[in-house]
Amino acid sequence: HFVTPKGIRPLADKIQAIVDWPEPRCTTDVRSFMGLAGYYQRFVESYSKVAAPLSRLQSPKVPFEFDDAARGAFTTLKATMQAAPALRIYDPTLPTQVTTDASGYGIGAVLEQCHEDGWHPVEYFSQKVPLVNTLDDAKKKELLAFVTVLKRWRHFLPGRRHFKWNMDNNQLIFYKTQDAVTSTIGRWMYYIDQFDFDPCHIPGLANRAADALSRRPDFCAIVTTAFDLDDDLQPHFVKGYKSDPTYSMLYAELSSDHPPASHYRISDGFLLLHTRGKDLLVVPQDRILRTLCHRNKGRSRVPFGELKPLPIPRAPRLSIAMDVIGPFPCDRHDHDGILTVVDRLSKYARFLPYKYHAAAPELARLLHTGWITNQGVPEDIVSDRDTRFMSAFWTSLMTESGTTMKPSSARHPQTDGQTERAHQTAQMMLRTLIRPDQKDWVDRLPDIEFAYDTSVHPAICVTPFELHHGGEKARIFADLLLPQAADIDVPCSPASVRKYRDLLIKARANMQKAQVRMQQQANRRRLPCPFREGDLVWVLSEEFALEQDVSRKLLPKWFGPWEVTSVVGDDPAGPSFVVNIPPHLPVHRVFHASKLAIYTPPSADEFPGRRSQDPPSMDRHQEGDRVITHRKYGNKPM
Repeated sequence: HFVTPKGIRPLADKIQAIVDWPEPRCTTDVRSFMGLAGYYQRFVESYSKVAAPLSRLQSPKVPFEFDDAARGAFTTLKATMQAAPALRIYDPTLPTQVTTDASGYGIGAVLEQCHEDGWHPVEYFSQKVPLVNTLDDAKKKELLAFVTVLKRWRHFLPGRRHFKWNMDNNQLIFYKTQDAVTSTIGRWMYYIDQFDFDPCHIPGLANRAADALSRRPDFCAIVTTAFDLDDDLQPHFVKGYKSDPTYSMLYAELSSDHPPASHYRISDGFLLLHTRGKDLLVVPQDRILRTLCHRNKGRSRVPFGELKPLPIPRAPRLSIAMDVIGPFPCDRHDHDGILTVVDRLSKYARFLPYKYHAAAPELARLLHTGWITNQGVPEDIVSDRDTRFMSAFWTSLMTESGTTMKPSSARHPQTDGQTERAHQTAQMMLRTLIRPDQKDWVDRLPDIEFAYDTSVHPAICVTPFELHHGGEKARIFADLLLPQAADIDVPCSPASVRKYRDLLIKARANMQKAQVRMQQQANRRRLPCPFREGDLVWVLSEEFALEQDVSRKLLPKWFGPWEVTSVVGDDPAGPSFVVNIPPHLPVHRVFHASKLAIYTPPSADEFPGRRSQDPPSMDRHQEGDRVITHRKYGNKPM
């Protein structure tokens, strides 16, 4: 303080946070200042009358007009908070408390002491959060505020002078009990330990003074905002804001002479949203402007491609589906996987143990001994795109046997959902039956297969064993306890043939109903395919293999755009399409509609500075566009 013939007055830096408080420009600024002024209203004579012009401006229903009356009230309240009745001289014998708060862009604090008539402020402090700390979490910013004011008021709070630290972040009370801390917080804690204090949590409503000091409007206004956008984009953004139904009215209001209180603001024509201490660029609803956003952002809507079940086979044994699952613990024969084969009509299943990493010839031998020798050669096989099923050996073997392979599209297991469901059932039963050491899972497979095939399947309403074996029911252990009347039909008799024909018709009808129900349920969460032959589409980046030292999380969400060359199947609506992928990318060219997105091409004259967005090479080779220049060293090219 200054000691003068007229008395004692505080130093300028003690009240600098109040002196530098800018004139409010919107309703939010008025509310912030009134939060601080209201905390010390007991020191202001006729506070309600003095603050009435400013109190009226806190209502969003009142047009914001900062007239002379409001300006006079603002000046009077600032002067009152700097005057002697409110601000007192520090007395080391009185109880002391430090109240801190931190916002996304500023920190504020008040040093107070308890006199006979209550707590009086000794000094105000307000400061902008350093740029390096703007992205820190709230807990770290609150601790930063406390460390900053300790350094500021170290001459008031050293040694054994006990004081109380008030904050509205409850986690900071236990700041010393953290399991692991960063080096920065460790240094702060070492410095804090020099002081004698008690941390105390207070409600946010009771922390009005420090909260208001941490939210000074001028701190928010000087938050740095960096743009890496071409200069020619600004007119297109402005045009997009004015035509956007969501932001057109807001943009017009913020462009006026008296903008309303809002978290939005305009900088160089760009609309910004201030949240959590940083500014976010608002991109209007314009198809051209959102091309880059579409490439790099995920998708939250329901996928394209309605469910279309496969045709129902005419009879059992004509069409099968197969898949592999594993690895499991190795048994004594080194089996660590299961080859699941399911008849697509009768639902009859075989669970065959094999070596999970076996080659295609060994897998073909297992299919021959485990299915074909007992059931015959099928007309077609549905499978995923396993490298063994897509190999040249397997393809030539199926061609010689007259079997058609029907592989699913890449990373779309719904095509072979029947086998996937059988996998789930088998794994559930294995978890129930095996020992804790999991070594006997191969011994349990015959029991699981028998239980699966003798249970009524909901799709056909009979057991798979009965439909697969010509209407003959399998005897199960329950038949020994509960004997049933014997079936007097002789196999291959006219009555038996008629009965099996009726059973087959009934099973196909039940399967058709099950497919319709499944299709209706699935299509509630899917959209019809908008793609047609000749359209340009994005392709999901997850469909492509990764180069070495490349993170998929940092890749664009979509690659392309590329042209749809044809549709797989007879339906022009898909749901699978052939996309013209560049030949240097080793990926299957057939994609399900759920892996594609609509592309809207921008015109070249609107974005002349836009850089190419071709996907990275997946084979570590790059394709050159042209040779700009060349040099030679003698007769040898450099």
